[in-house]
Amino acid sequence: MRFNRILLSSTLVVVALVLQVSVLARLHLPGAVPDLVLLTVLALALVYGHVGGALIGFGAGLLADLAPPADHAAGRYALVLCVIGYLAGLVKPENGQLKSATGPMAVVVAAAVGSTLLYAGVGALVGDTAARHVGLPGLLFTAALYDLLLAPFVVPGLMTLARRADNNPLETGSSAKAAVISSGWLSSGTGLRIGGQRGGLGGLKVKAARARVARAGRIKGVKRL
Repeated sequence: MRFNRILLSSTLVVVALVLQVSVLARLHLPGAVPDLVLLTVLALALVYGHVGGALIGFGAGLLADLAPPADHAAGRYALVLCVIGYLAGLVKPENGQLKSATGPMAVVVAAAVGSTLLYAGVGALVGDTAARHVGLPGLLFTAALYDLLLAPFVVPGLMTLARRADNNPLETGSSAKAAVISSGWLSSGTGLRIGGQRGGLGGLKVKAARARVARAGRIKGVKRL
């Protein structure tokens, strides 16, 4: 990944995690907690693709595993977000821009349900049965509902920010400057001009015709002598 992608992704993930732990988790909403980190991973995966989405998801999940209060094994949520980021990156638009909001909303719902099921499944493998006591259907419904309500305020803005940060204005400016320098060197340094001006194709043809006429006149003068 590029340095600007790593910097932007790290900043967004850290900010999302801080807001989720310090603000959203303290709202004490029924059921699941709105997953701002998941929405951030989805937004970046829809711009950077499946490889970037998997890497960002793994890093974001690992931070979430280590952030207090951590009541589960480290690496559990990292695995979940790595898989979700990879799958979300597979549906990245070809031109990097979304034509409608239906696709991203479907991705958000599928990611919310899938991450909850995958997290509960990994927990069942390691002996964590907390999801059974809380109620898995209620978690699935509330996770999808909260993330779907929060997504319009998070996903489009983060995708726009990621696309703008991915463009390097320095490279574009240097390319344009190089083109201007090259055209200036061709027009002034060599004395050639474009289109019917001095030293152009038309001027070369005229000079060649004059040279042929002058040479023919000299030859005829010799024959007359």
